Amino acid sequence: MKTTCQVCMHRCTLSPGQTGLCGARKNENGKIVCANYGRITSLALDPIEKKPLKHFRPGSLILSVGSYGCNLRCPFCQNHEISMAGEGDVHSPYVPPQRLAALALEWKERAGNIGIAYTYNEPLVGWEYVRDTARLVKENGMANVLVTNGTAAPEILEELLPLIDAMNIDLKGFRPEYYRMLGGDLDTVKTFIARAVTACHVELTTLIVPGENDSPEEMGAQARWIADLNPEIPLHITRFFPQYHMFDRKPTEIQRLRQLAETAGQYLTNVSLGNV
Repeated sequence: MKTTCQVCMHRCTLSPGQTGLCGARKNENGKIVCANYGRITSLALDPIEKKPLKHFRPGSLILSVGSYGCNLRCPFCQNHEISMAGEGDVHSPYVPPQRLAALALEWKERAGNIGIAYTYNEPLVGWEYVRDTARLVKENGMANVLVTNGTAAPEILEELLPLIDAMNIDLKGFRPEYYRMLGGDLDTVKTFIARAVTACHVELTTLIVPGENDSPEEMGAQARWIADLNPEIPLHITRFFPQYHMFDRKPTEIQRLRQLAETAGQYLTNVSLGNV
């Protein structure tokens, strides 16, 4: 029996045994399941600033965890080895939520770890694992951080919001056609951001790709929209370097980043540059 996945805007309709575009959700006997549940590809103790979060627990370390799969197809993805992978494509040992939460506690004692960041690939294609782990982390009095592209359905966000302390959300640009090129939907991300900022600490990141989303006009429109939500929402404007399938252009000029930061700064209080 074909079944439609409800996690994101793609609404993949899958036959039994078939996996969705994200590579992480699968039809098993007529039910959509999280095929990457507990399958860990990356685990590291990172500075919180690498998420990037500049205004949430600065100077802290956080245990960062990733799986495989993503529901976008960004041609410049820096983590494409895992984000574009599917079941069986990468080494991904099973780590149950209880074990991951226990690891977070161990690293709290060893190095002052503040919690867990769900990152590296798109964590919301495996949101059930985030939910189950985050509950345990919360019970241990530690923090949960979500690093996401913000393309999940509102119902998924509502499930997780009571458990999440901070997010960094990619706002990849501010033109619907640019999001379509990446396999996404701008309105879905705007809805996600608008709800998230009412419930937890949120910072936004925009990677500036030369010739794609680097006009002052677009940045002005984006910054005005963010300011309407809250002018104090931090915005990270980051530098593009050739990656994955996009080697047809040079790294973003630093002067252009500064120009865009100046434009955004007309509306927003906290604008910073990244990857410079």
